[in-house]
Amino acid sequence: MSYTDRDKILIKVQKPTRYTGGELNSVVKDPKTVDCRFGFCFPDTYEIAMSNLGLKILYHDLNERADTYCERVFAPWVDMEEEMRKNGIRLFALETGDEVTNFDILGFTLPYELAYSNVVNMLDLAGVPVFAADRTEKDPIVCGGGLCAYNAEPIADIFDFFMLGEGEESINLVTDEYIRWKKSGKKCKKDYLKAIAKLDGIYVPSFYDVEYNEDNTIKSIIPNEPEAKSVIRKTIMKDFDKAYAPETIIVPFGEVVHDRVMLELFRGCIRGCRFCEAGYAYRPTRERSAETLTELADKLLGCSGYDEISLSSLSTSDYTQLKQLTDNLLEFTEKKKIGLSLPSLRIDNFSMELMKKVQKVRKSGITFAPEAGTQRLRDVINKNISEENVLTSAKMLFEGGWTNVKLYFMIGLPTETDEDILGIADLSQKVLEEYFSIPKEERAKNINITTSTSSFIPKPFTAFQWAKQDSREDIIKKQDMLKAAITSRKIKYNWHDNRVSYLEGVFARGDRRLCKAVIAAVKNGCKFDSWDEQFRFGTWLETFKECGIDPNWYLRERSYDEVLPWDHISIGVSKEFFIRENEKAKCGETTPNCRQKCAGCGANQFGAGVCFE
Repeated sequence: MSYTDRDKILIKVQKPTRYTGGELNSVVKDPKTVDCRFGFCFPDTYEIAMSNLGLKILYHDLNERADTYCERVFAPWVDMEEEMRKNGIRLFALETGDEVTNFDILGFTLPYELAYSNVVNMLDLAGVPVFAADRTEKDPIVCGGGLCAYNAEPIADIFDFFMLGEGEESINLVTDEYIRWKKSGKKCKKDYLKAIAKLDGIYVPSFYDVEYNEDNTIKSIIPNEPEAKSVIRKTIMKDFDKAYAPETIIVPFGEVVHDRVMLELFRGCIRGCRFCEAGYAYRPTRERSAETLTELADKLLGCSGYDEISLSSLSTSDYTQLKQLTDNLLEFTEKKKIGLSLPSLRIDNFSMELMKKVQKVRKSGITFAPEAGTQRLRDVINKNISEENVLTSAKMLFEGGWTNVKLYFMIGLPTETDEDILGIADLSQKVLEEYFSIPKEERAKNINITTSTSSFIPKPFTAFQWAKQDSREDIIKKQDMLKAAITSRKIKYNWHDNRVSYLEGVFARGDRRLCKAVIAAVKNGCKFDSWDEQFRFGTWLETFKECGIDPNWYLRERSYDEVLPWDHISIGVSKEFFIRENEKAKCGETTPNCRQKCAGCGANQFGAGVCFE
């Protein structure tokens, strides 16, 4: 597409800077001089995509190669898509404006299940056949990665292959192999897929046959090619301190969700919360040194002009060099009035000394995640924090002048009772009382407590992957119970849409039979399902019915001996460990974190990280 054609439609749409490219630090190359054109595809809007840390890493990683040009490809918003279809304009990349059919590889990151419809819609808008089996050697290779790739069976038939695990190394290896295959004449796509199937972490869905029992459960998942492994194990960056990290970042023209420098402190999590897929999927925990991060921060601030740094991890206060790093950063951030943000703090080990340091430039709100309203249920989910931890931390914050506190909980957790639901209201009230326990003349004004609940969704590769998900009716009942129990005007209650959680639950533990429903739903108008104004829940239910699928079947409780759709995938944490954790949950027995005592999860097989500290 020429820039002239693009300009004609950009004047008709909201936020045209979503589609122009040309931002500071974006990469400019001549596509004719490279051997591989790679489209990094994010199945959501520009402002969501440009906040993604994986994009920032892999975009610059690939573009440091002289033989490869990586361009960004995002889902156009509905107004832009309407103009594109009306004018015969196909999906294009931001850097050159070229249609993505001209690319060699299209790599989709899969950050959340409700993006699946956008993957299908983007391929349709591009003019690329949606099913992998329908694509020829002339079409781009379509691959996927990200957290949802660990069980992407509901859209497996769409992808040529998946990269499971951390992509910094894998993405270069599959690119090397693609260039070799391309130079050999691109005679047969299957030859390329056979070559990469031998690599660690590469999953080629077409190389596996899935058989089903009469009761609709899976009978077997068996390789049908000699190159395909019976179990595909994820890849990790063993020495995370030396793992690739870009020293430059693109500065967006328009506003994005996370518009700041992001420093990734470490990968993984030591905690073992039994509901958290990410905490297990990124094991073992591996850190970057404070020196490496300080140098990186200085370079990223210098090339971007940002006035805020966010420390990124699953549990920031578990970073062993946090004091040293914050001291290093504050040496120059304070002088330059650069804010320092510390999300993902643990209630039981956050420091007021640290909070006083980071508030010197600007004070932000604080979010704590007790997750459950009672100690019994916190033990079930292995949260390993007490009510005393919550209240002590809250009072510490109020005494320090904070008045904007958010409390995050889940409802629908395994073994949950009405008492646990009411415990959320009770704990929220107790936090409020900690504020009022401070003498009036000593406390800050305008207290603001926000209590939020999301609905528990059993995720693959967790101790609760076999659990039943609450019905929509049960969730509504619990939300109403909590609304009635929260009586103080000082506490605001927010809750997650049960319909969204329902659909997410269906796809989180879904199998390949759901693929036809995803494609049919897009034909029926579904897309941008994670956006309230676009979500068409009724259309999804109608589509499931049309396709002969009972979505409730995917929300049921499962037995330990059932073959799960993701059983041929390994994150390095054993199924036996998850069974042990599920049994301990039923007894309310907790498991210490990785630094206190090894629980034998299996992640030590990677020979790296916290397992060998």
